[in-house]
Amino acid sequence: METKSLFTTISAGKYKHKKIELPSLESTRSTKAILKGSLFDTLQYDIVDEVFVEVFGGSGSMGLEALSRGAKHAYFIEKDKAAFSILKRNCESIDKAHTTAMQGDSFILFPTLLNTFTCKAYFYFDPPFSIRDGMENVYEKVLSLIAMIPQEKVHLIAIEHMTTLALPETIGSFSRHKTKKFGKSSLSYYM
Repeated sequence: METKSLFTTISAGKYKHKKIELPSLESTRSTKAILKGSLFDTLQYDIVDEVFVEVFGGSGSMGLEALSRGAKHAYFIEKDKAAFSILKRNCESIDKAHTTAMQGDSFILFPTLLNTFTCKAYFYFDPPFSIRDGMENVYEKVLSLIAMIPQEKVHLIAIEHMTTLALPETIGSFSRHKTKKFGKSSLSYYM
């Protein structure tokens, strides 16, 4: 039996309505449109000519949306081979020149990527929810990763997480600015 491809679209900006292919639901969890809309309503024009990093890349929908809305470059890290293949196709079909997709473990590749930055960036963390097999300590690992980011490299950090998880007021030198709930998912902002 042939499986039907899943798609979402870019909601605003120069690539509005362009299709983004989604990986299978077994390998990734797609961000809700209302959550994506809320993030970009918060960022507005602040991301114009800035760098956007989607640490757990999946389809790349958040970074590609950022590019569509004026970001100058988007970086993605994705571990799953099938999801990475889709991520690469999405980057190539939408904006190959302004995307960098890296395949591998975010916890290993992110510190290396961070060391290459000479400018500030917007960081988006959407790790697999801890209810998935083998992901029980994923949030502790994400918090450790965030705590090691130098303040001078950050405009804003956004974390998509399970609503049932209460994130700390501070992570390293970053303080929680706000949290917005969207059913089972929430978005917390740190500055």
